[in-house]
Formats: sequence, structure tokens, C-alpha cells
Amino acid sequence: QVQLVESGGGLVQAGGSLRLSCLASGRTFSISSYNGGWFRQSPGKEREFVAAISRSGGSTAYADSVKGRFTISKDNVKNAVYLQMNSLKPEDTAVYYCAADWRPWSSYYYQIPKYSYWGQGTQVTVSS
Repeated sequence: QVQLVESGGGLVQAGGSLRLSCLASGRTFSISSYNGGWFRQSPGKEREFVAAISRSGGSTAYADSVKGRFTISKDNVKNAVYLQMNSLKPEDTAVYYCAADWRPWSSYYYQIPKYSYWGQGTQVTVSS
């Protein structure tokens, strides 16, 4: 059984930083065979794409709203995906979810249905 477990969320002031981690586990599951993604959802809003990274880590993509502030990375040895979030804004407040996609990397990295596995989410709250 595949599990993705997020951690690192919390309360931070505007302008601060947080680093989210997503640890993957499962008897035969290796994150090196999957593209990784981060999504977020605020109350009353739909889940939205934040960032994605290819299997090898060689390709990344970001939502315009976080470009230049967030960095996604991957450690295939540790079976983990990370999201470094800097210069946080109150509008970044949301539950953040990590996800894994087994399909080849493509320009559709932002599409939620592409992702087969999801974590339970971690809350990020940015105060003004």
C-alpha cells in the first residue's frame, strides 16, 4: 500500500519561510518512478496546482502565483519530495497536499486527475 505523508506545515508570519516534506512509503514504491506534485486548497476554493517535478528532478513547473518564491525538489534516495516556501503571503494559507504521478512528464503536470497517489495534507497558515 502506497502512502504519502506530508509534514512541515504550521503558522508563520507574512514574509517568513516554511519547508514542506512529503515522505513516500510502500513495499515496492519508489518516488524515482513518479513525478511529484504539490497542490493546495483553501476553504471554499477548489484545489489548485502549486508545483511539480519530474521523475529525475530535471524538470520543474510552478503556478504563476508562487513562481520565484517556492522551490520544489526531490530526493529519490530518501523517497521524498519537498517544497521550500519563502516570502510567504497570507493568500498562501491553505492545506497543502503532495501527490505522485506515474505517467511520463508532460505539459499537463497541473491536472489533478493525473496524480494517482495523494497525501492527507498539511495546514499552512500565514498571518499578516
